[in-house]
Amino acid sequence: MSQTQTIEAPADAGEKRKIVLLFVGLMVTMLLASLNQTVLSSALPTLVGELNGVEHMAWVITAFILASTIMMPVYGKLGDLLGRKPMLLFAITIFTVGSVIGALAPDMTTLIIARVVQGLGGGGLMILSQATIADVIPARERGKYMGIMGGVFAFSSVAGPLIGGGLTEGPGWRWAFWMNVPLAVLAILATIFLLHVPKVVHAVRPRIDYPGMILIAIATTALVLVGTWGGAEFAWMSPQILGLAAVAVVTAVLFVMVERRAAEPVMPMTLFKSRNFNLTTLAGLLTGIAMFGAIGYMPTYMQMATGYSATEAGLLMIPMMACMLLVSVIVGRRVSATGRYKVSPIAGSVILALALALMATLKADTPVYMICVYLGIMGVGLGASMQILTLVAQNSFPLKFVGTATAGQNYFRQVGATLGTAVIGSLFATRLHSLVAEKIPSGTTGGDGANSFTPALVNSLPEPVKALIIQSYNESLIPLFLWMVPLAVLAAVILCFVKEVPLATKIERDPAVDVSASAMAGFEGDVAAVSASATATGPAAAAAEDGPAAPRR
Repeated sequence: MSQTQTIEAPADAGEKRKIVLLFVGLMVTMLLASLNQTVLSSALPTLVGELNGVEHMAWVITAFILASTIMMPVYGKLGDLLGRKPMLLFAITIFTVGSVIGALAPDMTTLIIARVVQGLGGGGLMILSQATIADVIPARERGKYMGIMGGVFAFSSVAGPLIGGGLTEGPGWRWAFWMNVPLAVLAILATIFLLHVPKVVHAVRPRIDYPGMILIAIATTALVLVGTWGGAEFAWMSPQILGLAAVAVVTAVLFVMVERRAAEPVMPMTLFKSRNFNLTTLAGLLTGIAMFGAIGYMPTYMQMATGYSATEAGLLMIPMMACMLLVSVIVGRRVSATGRYKVSPIAGSVILALALALMATLKADTPVYMICVYLGIMGVGLGASMQILTLVAQNSFPLKFVGTATAGQNYFRQVGATLGTAVIGSLFATRLHSLVAEKIPSGTTGGDGANSFTPALVNSLPEPVKALIIQSYNESLIPLFLWMVPLAVLAAVILCFVKEVPLATKIERDPAVDVSASAMAGFEGDVAAVSASATATGPAAAAAEDGPAAPRR
């Protein structure tokens, strides 16, 4: 093995100040990406009504998540190979371009294209921010930082709908895109002046896994199209859906074959030899389906079914944000203080299941405070689990593979989020069209039926017609929450089998960083040597069973 450089947690004030400044810069980039997963949720009813495209409503959210999901493993690998800083600057730039296209979009097609471009950059913002923290903070200390990052996501999950609602009622929904430009400039400046991480050095020029990137993009897109179009655009057993399913399976098999042979695989198969990585990845996927499937359409439901304005709908998400923020920070600090992390995500998944079951009981006349209580319970569950799953995945591998491991875990979580949003959105829209056609005579509401519904239009209709529309919205969305309860329960069961490996207390970095696939494969043979060399600082041998790389304490 090559000689390694051991870096402990920063102790002096100067080093801590540098870490804080770095963390502030990463928080800005995380905020930029996470806001745009939710900022349009409050604007959706008005947006799709103006552009006459309610049948494409799901794609406004799904397009961003799909594109960012595809790019996650790409940015993770390229960040390991080429360095986090240049890739982060590239991601911010692409994201900004997409924001400008969205702000100028004249129709739904252009808007969806803009969301795709935003996602191509957004995937890098999320992954590179989390991976960069692992470059400078040991896993044991990383818990409190990951907790705060979870708090940023919690903040944006509520601030996004709130900001989107305020802009929709004020200058217009297009400003939900324009607002990204000054934030992006701030993120670029923070990255240039505050992000100082070790430079990646290679003995030979790294080889980019282009075939792997293309195959994973095709497989992911085909899978999401099955969830989006199945039962809506086409019957589940139609040639189109079956063909897409076949494409997803075939390209996934080809992807595995290519990755086994690639010199620099975008997602090394060695990752899946880690028990903890597999368990937390599967649990994250299930949680993502439940989380985004539920919160993605709650602001829309509250506007249309209860009569709240876009701003009020955003404000009603605050209890979820506050609980998720508070619990995420508390759990992160507890993990850093005790080194114990297994119980928290299990409890969080159980609480999430409870919240989904409670939300399935909502009616159009449910008191506002009960909606807030249910959303708050969901926030507690998500805050206790989401960021800890990423920390466990990072702790399963050495520093040189942290970007790839972080991207792999987040990729499957986002696949769940994409499928959750797509399937719930597709079922929601299909059920809504069916119920409106069944309950309301054609031409009664004016316009293009359910396709042109906006909160203002619904509120202007005669009371009997308005009541039927509200009933249709309630019956279209709320029962779907109950269908997601088993997913959260299954995530809790899976997490019971996670092995609580001690969190690393030091960072060991090779002076000349080599992130080749051969190094990844060879690391399995080095586990015994790593364990022996780490005996002086703590037992790492116990972690060797968990996967190809035992964390070093």
